Amino acid sequence: MELRTLRYFVAVAEELHFGRAAARLRMTQPPLSRAIKQLETELGCALLLRSPTGVALTPAGVLLHEEARALLAQADRVRARVTALAGPVTLTVGTLADSAEQFGTRLAAAYREHHPGARILIRESDLTDPTAGLRAGLVDVALTRTPFDDTGITTRTLRSERVGVVLRTDDPLAQRDGLRLADLAERRWFRFPDGTDPVWHAYWTGAAGDGRRRDGPVVRTARECLQSVLWNGTVGLMPLGHALPEGLTVVPLTDMAPSALVIAWRDADATALIRSFVRIAETVHRATDPARAG
Repeated sequence: MELRTLRYFVAVAEELHFGRAAARLRMTQPPLSRAIKQLETELGCALLLRSPTGVALTPAGVLLHEEARALLAQADRVRARVTALAGPVTLTVGTLADSAEQFGTRLAAAYREHHPGARILIRESDLTDPTAGLRAGLVDVALTRTPFDDTGITTRTLRSERVGVVLRTDDPLAQRDGLRLADLAERRWFRFPDGTDPVWHAYWTGAAGDGRRRDGPVVRTARECLQSVLWNGTVGLMPLGHALPEGLTVVPLTDMAPSALVIAWRDADATALIRSFVRIAETVHRATDPARAG
């Protein structure tokens, strides 16, 4: 029996419902059902009594639930002791603009609770590197936004957000309920420095939508972008719902694909510490995201 399968069984035994257990495990129901069925086949007995409304434990299932919980707890203790003996570990987290602030302090608190011995380093990147140091090997995991070249990188979407155009409040277009890229064809847009990820550059300068080459000031940070709009009337883009300085407003773009807030890590570096960070971030996000709570 694998520990992973036992964790699956414990979730089903505690939820008494495959759908709820699958949601708790952040997986779909069919593979969960197959794993439990395979466990029953391996043990040669029925563990669950299935019905349209849920499941109930057989006597064998009750016994396995008790033993599995004790075994999993022991495995966690062993893991903690081995980790402690190996000494402190470090996880470097890359962030882009305000990506980490989307979680407030809850992510940091939750991660400290699960990994009290881990040392967390935060590296904030400017807008020229949408992988927040991941591509260059400077960080282990990143909180960032799409789209960017994700070759060799795994991403997990936390939230998808519509994008709007940032304008001065005295701009003739600022009172519109929505705009299209064509409405901004003659405006000056900000640009990113040469060498910036081309997928990222094309999206945030609007070129991915209409193919036009932009001509405007070069910016490296979100603050520089907003100040460029405020002082020079340059067109800038940002996800909707974010706070803006006085004198600026944002109008939704109706023909721009959404941008996603994501966790990203290199495919080859999926350590247990990184996987744990991803799970905790997803849990914290579900608990704090107003859209999900509603």
